[in-house]
Amino acid sequence: MRFEFFVALRYLKAKRKQAVISVITVISVLGVLAGVCALVIALAINNGFREELEKSLLGATANINLLRTQNDGIRNYEALTERLSHLPHVVADAPSLYEEVLVSSRSRAQGIVLKGVDPQREVRVANLLTKMKEGSLAGLSETFPNADPIILGKELARSLGVFVGDSVLVTSPQGYLTPLEVVPKFRHFRVVGVFDSGFYDFDATWAFTNLAAAQHLFDLPDLASVIEFKLDDIYRAPEVAEAIERVAGPGFTTTTWMEQNRSLFSALRLERLVTVLTIGLIVVVAALNIFITLAMMVMEKNRDIAVLMSMGARKRQVWAVFTLHGVLIGAVGTLLGLLLGYGASWLSGRYHLIPLQADVYALSSVPFHPHPWDGIWIAVAALTISFIATLYPAVAAARLKPVEILRYE
Repeated sequence: MRFEFFVALRYLKAKRKQAVISVITVISVLGVLAGVCALVIALAINNGFREELEKSLLGATANINLLRTQNDGIRNYEALTERLSHLPHVVADAPSLYEEVLVSSRSRAQGIVLKGVDPQREVRVANLLTKMKEGSLAGLSETFPNADPIILGKELARSLGVFVGDSVLVTSPQGYLTPLEVVPKFRHFRVVGVFDSGFYDFDATWAFTNLAAAQHLFDLPDLASVIEFKLDDIYRAPEVAEAIERVAGPGFTTTTWMEQNRSLFSALRLERLVTVLTIGLIVVVAALNIFITLAMMVMEKNRDIAVLMSMGARKRQVWAVFTLHGVLIGAVGTLLGLLLGYGASWLSGRYHLIPLQADVYALSSVPFHPHPWDGIWIAVAALTISFIATLYPAVAAARLKPVEILRYE
């Protein structure tokens, strides 16, 4: 064992008359432990919410949407879809047509987005229609006299007071022109299913029918408003979107999942930054305790330092002793904090120790997703702060003059 490391370890074990220094040392270790542990748990929760929301949102919506720049709909969409389906990283595609409509049942009415889809192709692009609470997706292929099938969101069905088998009236503003005014078109739809996505916006304002029924209601035969794409690598969405625009030609534009959810993920990144800065102050306070511990130890051990220097210890070795002493305090606290933080995160995530109201948060419990990389940079940051806290006391110890200290001994 090197001389500097040996002395630094001995100084960690304060004698009885140095109980105050020992207490401050323990507080310093606990401070670093608390800061590191809190950071690991907070970042695990942030990662968990971000990844769960990302997975849920991406499952409910397409990775890329292709639409006309003039918003006048896509004609010959089947031929265009065939050409685009062979692009690299595209694994599924589906045309759809959606418009804002008014849906009513008895005395209740609500404005919603009605989306016409090809059921078999839609579920390969997004999984929203696979989360059925009542009824089945197969109902969209059924035919009824004087009615078309429709699937409603859970909250929408509740607000309208309808169930599977009931009928609703859908009124479209895309009506027909008369000599006096534009008369809205309306048609009866039979509820064949209710989906529960877990996201209030989808469940309260979205409804699905088959593509042919939507085209008939909106009087837009052989027209799609958007072509949706699913990718094998969602993070390649920007480059694949550019390729889709090139193949589609002028007059088309694309939107990606990143653009559609930019505000949400920006808020989560900001929350992560605020969390790191706020909880990081705990480690800074612990570093101040390390500074105080070393400063008091230098005053307490000045005679020992003088003896060591008289026996041949160099200034660099004295500096190294107190630097190692402070770094050891930070290292012990960091190691214990990492073990406690990752252990608590694993237990909480595995056994769902913090429940949530599923119909509000779309999750039944707080998700914990600790990442190894977070632990690495947290440990490096904590040790760096601990090292910086040792610099001044260690330099002060190295500058002591043994002649002045031992003159009257």
